[in-house]
Amino acid sequence: MKILILCTGNSCRSQMAHGFLQSFDKKLDVFSAGTKPAERVNPMAVKVMDEMGIDLSHHIPQSVNRYTGQKWDYVITVCSGANESCPMFTGEVRNRLHIGFDDPSEAVGTPEFINSEFHRVRDEIKTRFYDFYLDELKPQLN
Repeated sequence: MKILILCTGNSCRSQMAHGFLQSFDKKLDVFSAGTKPAERVNPMAVKVMDEMGIDLSHHIPQSVNRYTGQKWDYVITVCSGANESCPMFTGEVRNRLHIGFDDPSEAVGTPEFINSEFHRVRDEIKTRFYDFYLDELKPQLN
């Protein structure tokens, strides 16, 4: 099953969703991309995912243009910006979904607050994508 997760910068939420989804089932072929990719994955995203045993340190933000024209089982946007500007795919997309999350990289405040926002969003992504995996993906893989 081939899945593309989209966000604007492909530096935080889409990378975390990518990491979690791939960790749930190695049979899934998971990719992530951004409509305006950042230069690197957000270091805080790498840190909070590492705490869960998921290594994002080798991930590199990719442009969505790299993936247009391909066949996808799912294209999932995780931020409203990507949802609104998600390009029309010239390839076949069986299912297009939006599962939105706050952007922890926009959190302002003390280091403790910013850290708590990254943990909160990470945990929300894990929960919602695990439910998606159990309800939608796993039954199709069996």
